[in-house]
Amino acid sequence: MKESLEELEQFAIDVILNRRKGFRASAIRVLLSGMSVIYRYLVSLRLWLYKSRIKREHNLGCLVISIGNLTVGGTGKTPIVEKFAKALTAGGRHVAILSRGYKSVKPTLKQKISNKVKGSPISQEPPRVVTDGKKVLLDSKTAGDEPYMLATNLNGVAIVVDKDRVKAGLHAIKEFDADTLLLDDGLQYLRLRHRIDIVLIDKYSPFGNEKLLPRGTLREPPKNLKRANYIFITKCDGTSNEELIKRIRKYNRTAEIIECSHKPKYIKNIDTGEELPLEHLKDKYIGTVSGIAVPESFEDGLRNLGANIEITRRYTDHHRYRKGEIERFVDQCINRDLDMIVTTEKDFVRFPKIKTDELPIYFLRVEIGILSNEETFDDCINRICSPRPIFSKRRFF
Repeated sequence: MKESLEELEQFAIDVILNRRKGFRASAIRVLLSGMSVIYRYLVSLRLWLYKSRIKREHNLGCLVISIGNLTVGGTGKTPIVEKFAKALTAGGRHVAILSRGYKSVKPTLKQKISNKVKGSPISQEPPRVVTDGKKVLLDSKTAGDEPYMLATNLNGVAIVVDKDRVKAGLHAIKEFDADTLLLDDGLQYLRLRHRIDIVLIDKYSPFGNEKLLPRGTLREPPKNLKRANYIFITKCDGTSNEELIKRIRKYNRTAEIIECSHKPKYIKNIDTGEELPLEHLKDKYIGTVSGIAVPESFEDGLRNLGANIEITRRYTDHHRYRKGEIERFVDQCINRDLDMIVTTEKDFVRFPKIKTDELPIYFLRVEIGILSNEETFDDCINRICSPRPIFSKRRFF
């Protein structure tokens, strides 16, 4: 069943991105184009309802910073969230990250009954706390890939998962005395009032395939970029973004634009925890395995570091790996006499426990590096952190 669903998901992606040819694929694209027209009106209606205050935003009484994008996946959002969380924490803020926990496992019936016994209505299960800022409390399956990955890399930052991020925010304020909420993937989450909207744009695919869901990968029309206070152009390589910036300015003339890159830092052995410098990849023959939105970016990055990719396995985004899949891939790489297997950090958190005695497996650690307007980022953090407002739990509701 799982394989069938993933095959169907991959087929849909191939159709949307015009990788599938033939009558059936063309007919589906026509149908999806019609649905996109309906979707566009629904998006506009929803925004109008909030703007007209027919639907009301919730104000939790503390600073809410949304980090999101116009497209579905692939902009490199998690390292940006991590960078903001670290900078704000260093500046003295009490930060909590609110995430919906995409493709995380829902509470079991046993957990729901347990919550009911404790006095919580089944329809009001408490949010899942991935970390209280001191200890990681959930695994990646229960928390979701990105929240778990953030939890393992951040200290002093609570991470709370719930589709209802108003409820998650209230929980973070009450339980962890949070005064700053980072709304992960929050541009379209309008129930919670944002003070600052940060929007990420992929340098190489800024507006996806230029079509709205479900025919394309845009969640909103590009003109809605006007809601952004800060725009991060991600995956920059030092070449000019002049044309992209001109287009951005058509939609938003005032937002600060920051160009950044996803910089590889080191590779880390998933079994021993040993960290090796990137130079260790040079001239090595490797296998790669990934289940992310844009695997080409990961693979091209390894080639740029001097690695020779001999075997590649790609799965759908957020693929939950089975032990047999990885063991078979390891055997193939051993038979080809490869030096190592490399995956992404996001994939690593979904790996099953396997022995890596015969062939080491590493994940590539990536962090954000700002290429232009770093002073703008610093100014943003300084304005948020100084002077630091005094919050009291009694003020929240």
